[in-house]
Amino acid sequence: MVYINELVNGQHIQETYLVRKITVGKTKAGKDYWSVTLGDSTGSIDAKIWSPGDPNIAEFNELDYVDISANVQEYRGELQLIVSSVRKADPSEVDPADFMPSTQKSVERMYQELLSLVNSVGAPYFKELLLSFFDDEKISAEFRKHSAAKSVHHSFVGGLLEHTLSVTKICDFYSQNYSFLNRDLLITAALLHDIGKIYELNDFPANDYSDPGQLLGHIYIGAHLIDERAAGIEGFPEVKKNELVHCILSHHGKLEFGSPKEPELAEAIALSFADNADAKLETFKEAVDSKAGSGDEYRWLGFNKYLESNIRKTTPENYGEE
Repeated sequence: MVYINELVNGQHIQETYLVRKITVGKTKAGKDYWSVTLGDSTGSIDAKIWSPGDPNIAEFNELDYVDISANVQEYRGELQLIVSSVRKADPSEVDPADFMPSTQKSVERMYQELLSLVNSVGAPYFKELLLSFFDDEKISAEFRKHSAAKSVHHSFVGGLLEHTLSVTKICDFYSQNYSFLNRDLLITAALLHDIGKIYELNDFPANDYSDPGQLLGHIYIGAHLIDERAAGIEGFPEVKKNELVHCILSHHGKLEFGSPKEPELAEAIALSFADNADAKLETFKEAVDSKAGSGDEYRWLGFNKYLESNIRKTTPENYGEE
């Protein structure tokens, strides 16, 4: 298989990809064309079909697998495909793992590490709440395979687990460095801060917003789930439930970033910092990784709207030496 990150300018390919998006446009002459986003496990690429009515172009829809014949060409600094033929592929002909972006880490190892953090929580009511989620087979299965976002960062299979574990480990460090933080509250909040995303986003290959996700969002969904489950745990202190829900409601840090509340507890501030740090560093990593092998990773990559800065990879010690 020729993966998208292996394509080079001037290459001719006959390959199978997943259709992620179809947009119909018109040329200056008023002729219809299709701009199709094709994807595999390494990324996505824009493909142009200039004659959609051609008999060599079979009908297909978003989330279909398609066999294409195409030429790779560079346009405005980016590679794109000029497609000459399309055949809709049968899903039984492909291995879905080739078409879903996935974590590079061991899902099982990460989940065991997450469970060890669950077991490190001392407060019995917090631990019971955590186990009600992470010992639930259905939730556990969804949590392992979900992405953490539709795009931007950790938008791959296992991304939610990877992001949650990373945020929790940062919060664990905070609790060791700042002794006034309530570790049990902070670790519980970190482990559950994005639990609503298993309902906000549909499974791959769609990885798009569900109706509840679009209408309510993962912050409300997560806060509601936690409030509901905590209410069913005997002896769960009302004040601790409110503090935990506050951490969930405020973990995006600012109202303009989607938080219904801004952080008003030290643990909520710590969680919002950890969440933001992991999201931004992963965004940076993915931006640099997209240029890996092209010779561009040590050049300025241009303005990144999510990081609000022009970025490039740090050079190694021997960079530029013969």
